[in-house]
Amino acid sequence: MVSVDSTVCRAHQHAAGARKQAPRKSGKRARPAQHRSDEALGRSRGGLTTKIHLAGESGLRPLAVLVTPRQWGDAPQMIPVLERIRVPRPAGGHPRTRPDHVSGDKAYSSRRNRRYLRRRQIKHTIPERRDQRAHRQRRGSNGGRPAGFDPTH
Repeated sequence: MVSVDSTVCRAHQHAAGARKQAPRKSGKRARPAQHRSDEALGRSRGGLTTKIHLAGESGLRPLAVLVTPRQWGDAPQMIPVLERIRVPRPAGGHPRTRPDHVSGDKAYSSRRNRRYLRRRQIKHTIPERRDQRAHRQRRGSNGGRPAGFDPTH
């Protein structure tokens, strides 16, 4: 059983390490279109923040960690976190990379994540968000089946 979740951490104002660029004549600074994979600081109204995504086993041991800028969502980061899991086998051989069961909160509810877990034959306990349920029901028979959710697992 593997649980996936994230938390936000504030960073010190000097954590970025570089000075801010001087403002241009138009008054706007140049901003990157997309963050690099080795960057993990995001700027928001609260200052510099980062988000830690963690996959942990039921014995409370961390299996995989991913650090991203704060503004990155949780759902798109679930697959990269799960792909970082490597559990060595006691008798040797390839490390184990596929958990038996994954649990997460509503932030990880997306069709992409559910499709990935089904394709890898991983059972999951992730509740469906209310807006996703309403959208599926609004589409009628074209909306597909409801996501299976057993709150006891």
